[in-house]
Amino acid sequence: MARSYNLADLLEILAAAGPERPALVAGPERRTYAQLDERASRVGHHLAGAGVRPGEHVAILAYNRAEWVEAMIGAFKVRAVPVPVNYRYVAGELHHVLSDSDSVALIGERSLLEKVEEIRGDLPKLRHVVVLEDGSSADIPDAVRYEDALAAAASGDGFPERSSDDRYIMYTGGTTGYPKGVEWRCEDIFFGALGGGNVLGDPITSPEAIAANAEQPPMAVLDCAPVMHGAGQWVAFMGLFSGAKVVLYTDHAFDAGTALTLLAEEQANVMMLVGDVMARPVAKAVATGEYDTSSLMAIASGGAPLTEGAKSALREHLPNIMFLDNYGASETGACGPSVDAKEGTARFMMRPGITVLDDDLKVVAPGQIGKLARSGNIPIGYYNDPAKTASTFFTDAGGTRWSIPGDFASLEEDGTITLLGRGSLMINTGGEKVYPEEVEVALKDHPDVYDVVVVGLPDERFGQRVAAVVAPRPGAAVTLEELTEHCRGRLAGYKLPRELKVVDEVQRTAVGKSDYKWAKSVFA
Repeated sequence: MARSYNLADLLEILAAAGPERPALVAGPERRTYAQLDERASRVGHHLAGAGVRPGEHVAILAYNRAEWVEAMIGAFKVRAVPVPVNYRYVAGELHHVLSDSDSVALIGERSLLEKVEEIRGDLPKLRHVVVLEDGSSADIPDAVRYEDALAAAASGDGFPERSSDDRYIMYTGGTTGYPKGVEWRCEDIFFGALGGGNVLGDPITSPEAIAANAEQPPMAVLDCAPVMHGAGQWVAFMGLFSGAKVVLYTDHAFDAGTALTLLAEEQANVMMLVGDVMARPVAKAVATGEYDTSSLMAIASGGAPLTEGAKSALREHLPNIMFLDNYGASETGACGPSVDAKEGTARFMMRPGITVLDDDLKVVAPGQIGKLARSGNIPIGYYNDPAKTASTFFTDAGGTRWSIPGDFASLEEDGTITLLGRGSLMINTGGEKVYPEEVEVALKDHPDVYDVVVVGLPDERFGQRVAAVVAPRPGAAVTLEELTEHCRGRLAGYKLPRELKVVDEVQRTAVGKSDYKWAKSVFA
């Protein structure tokens, strides 16, 4: 059978080449590559037996656990499309994603499925539910238990031939409005976001070539991010497809001490964090000297900015650490690593095919502002939304197709790209444009700032003024004067915050992104 870049094919090739290699650790559960593949096959056979056909969508609603990864690969086995669902969603958001995605089956934790029961009557396409036990006693009628389903299913092959065109869907966090499903071909997501079989070097040139990764010296990746999100999921699969052992952080809330204990137990070489919100507590815990970090070679970050301040705090006690801080988005994949930025703005050394374009789809001159764009391995578009697809994906006069999700950026003389943030959130103050993310990154570098969201407020004189909602570090206090003084050397005068609200905790959206709507309401 010819092999494709369908993710199940790739895992099968690795499992055949290195069956006994450790693949996955999640709490007490451990899987070798052969065990992971075999259990995923059982998921696939169960789904096929339940009537799930190639191209149909299977939703996954769970915290980090071994079964999450099994379920995802199991769906790919039968050429179905797994749809990750955010476990923080309330009934209305769950209804949106499950109905918008046309999901016909749902694999979820019992406690989380309780919320789905409220809306199940409004999901006519959802015809099959599989329950992952999590200690809850919630009654989920007309459902089958995951372990019962696997025990009754075949463990062998016998699947339809797969294709590199088989689909992969990731719902975006959506800073504005409801999330949208970004639809990729398997081949494009593999090369565009999952490392292409070689995270730090040249990508593989055939699916069969991935077998060589089963001969590599074993590495271990501790993934502290939720695998339902792009950043956490992509790092998990980068690890698996490079032949590494992937260790999932399974506690529902992040605790730096727990993560570092796990790192020592599993001798992890790479630790995946989500920006400052995880990196700063880790730096503080490492500073106590209580944890063995001798195996750690690199800290990866995605999903939120990792500021220079957080990196410095980590370097103080981990002087030889490498940072793999990547820019990525659901519509562009993983684009490239950050470079040290003295001014507090996020700068990245992007991969080939990634640049900054003007409104005519021409590359901007160095120093000019345009929109970040990627060509090559990019998505097909948004599932079920031709209008949104047409406003994000463009073909230029030369026939090159671009993904332009709306992040403003400038091209620097040295070829790096400075990210400025989403245009829809841009603040126009006296005719000058201010991108909230740029100000947030500068403010987060203040030693007393724990978290921050920046918004534009109506201003009689300037149209809008820059305002910041700040959560200080425990025991610290911040003033507007102090913060503007701190930013003065990093940001132009018109970008400095004119108003400040101090809160105990900065609220974030269900996907952990800055909640700009909430921040504006704090000032109302």
